[in-house]
This record gives sequence, C-alpha cells and structure tokens, in this order.
Amino acid sequence: MTARRPPQIARVIERVSRTARAHGMFSPGDLVLVWVSGGPDSLCLLETLVRVRRLFRIRLAVFHLDHGLRPGSAADAAYVRRRATAHGLPCHVARPATMPSSGESVERWAREERRAAATRVAGEIGAARSALGHTMDDRAETVVLALIRGWGLDGLTGIEPTAGRVVRPLIDVRRTETVAACRSLGLRPRHDPSNTDTTYLRNAIRHDVLPTLTSATGRDVVPTLARTAELLRADAAMLDEIALGLGATVLEREGAGWALRADALSDLAPPIASRVVRHALATAGIEWSRAAIEGIVDLATGRPGRRIELSDGWSARRARTRVLLER
Repeated sequence: MTARRPPQIARVIERVSRTARAHGMFSPGDLVLVWVSGGPDSLCLLETLVRVRRLFRIRLAVFHLDHGLRPGSAADAAYVRRRATAHGLPCHVARPATMPSSGESVERWAREERRAAATRVAGEIGAARSALGHTMDDRAETVVLALIRGWGLDGLTGIEPTAGRVVRPLIDVRRTETVAACRSLGLRPRHDPSNTDTTYLRNAIRHDVLPTLTSATGRDVVPTLARTAELLRADAAMLDEIALGLGATVLEREGAGWALRADALSDLAPPIASRVVRHALATAGIEWSRAAIEGIVDLATGRPGRRIELSDGWSARRARTRVLLER
C-alpha cells in the first residue's frame, strides 16, 4: 500500500504538475538538471520532481555550486549530495572558476558563476532542461525590482516560467508552501545568512517593501504582482512576434557585418523599432544595451555620416540609406 503524502507536499505536486503542463516544461525522456542550493525552495523543487518524474517520464540529475564564500558552504554541498544520494540521483558539485573582484557585486558574480557552471555540466551530461526553484514570491519581487530600476515592459514580466532550456516549475508556488512542504517531509533545509541581509535590494524588497505594501493595502500583493507579470508577458510576447516579422524586412547581410534599412526602421513606432533593433543585435551576435538600441534608432532618423560605438569592437554607422553594423 502506497504511503499517503502529507497535504503540504501534495498541494505543491498538484501545482507543479499543472504549471509544467501549461508551459510544456518537459518532454518524455528529458534529462533534467535540478539546481539545488539546499535552501527550502530548491529542496522542495527536488523533492517534488522526484515524485512527478514518472508522470512526466523524465530523468533527474542534481547540480550545486559550492561558492566557497563562507564557512558553511562545504556543509551545504554535503547536504545536497546526501539528498541526491537518498533518491539515487547523480550529483554534480562545482566550484567557481573565479572569485569576485574588488567592488564587484557578489550577488551578480555568484549568479553568473552558477549559470556558467550549470551550463557546462548540462552540456557534459546531455541535460535537455535545467530546473530552477524560483517561486511566485521571487516573481513578485522581480516586478518591484524592475519598477525601481526602470527595466521597462520586459523587466515587468518578472521571472519567466520558461526561458530557453531553463524551466521554473515552482513559479506558481508560494515560498511559505515550499517551507511547509519541507517541514512535512521532516527535512531541514540549509539557510544562507545573506538572504536576510537587507543591504541587498532584493532582500529589502522581500523583507520590508512587500510586507509594507501588504499591510498598507490589506491584501496579499504577491499574487497580484505575479498576475500582472503574466499579463505583461503576453503583451511583450506579442510585440516580439510583430518585431520578428518586421525584422526580416529591415535587417540584411552586408559583407562581414549587417545593415538596417534606415527608412523602414524610422517608420516604425518606437516600441516596435527598439525590439527590431534588439533582435538585429542578437542576430549579429552583438551584446545589446538600452543605450545601444536608442543610439541605433537615433542614427536611423538622423543625417548620414554619424557613428556610435557598440560592444566588443562593433560600431553602428549611418550610411546614405542604411545603418551599418560593422566591426
């Protein structure tokens, strides 16, 4: 007789199953690399995917980055290994290739090192998907962060449920639910002290801003912000689809570089024109920025002869009828 699941984990399993189906997160036979820090969110993700792997006919492997920044990091790695071993799963523990330089954001450094190491491991083992433990609360925090930093429509879509090979099965699950699920299974997740340090903006939003908004409005604002992000995601996707279609009529090869038809670009509405330029830069393999996009749109509407510098030795030059992207 199969043991009855605690209701806390059963609710998460039901939500994750629905989310995974809605966003087509898994295909039968996929090897999924699960990013596990040892905290309650990623631990809940691992425990949930272990319980639905037969349903989706997927295989699992575990990834952990031991960043080595504090004494407890080795214990975190050991804990994750034990959980992987308990489920008979391979566990890949990586160390950073570099250390943060003076003045560099440690948070950004850790994020980039984790992504680089996980991408390498995924390639080595042939993982089709990487599963991350972001929750609905993370998505709401990102919306507020985007408002504060002026990231525009794409930033306000928050954390995407899927992005390329990355999937986030917990995106419709609350953080309180992941904690409750772990507790119901008798697990003791690891806790990173930096997650309570409100000198980091995201932590300040998590521990101060969102509770204040909830208190001031008398309602839980997290689901509202997450729902707003989902609605804006649909709008952004539609604009991207329009821009991709128009991009074929604007962008063309020009020797070793690329060219944008200045008249066609300047005739577009600004929100579409900026997306066309962004897709053009991505196609050319040029790192884009808001300044680069605005500069190229400005070249298209201005007089010939002007030039702006882009990244990695690329520049954009306004010729008679086109904006040339050149090395």
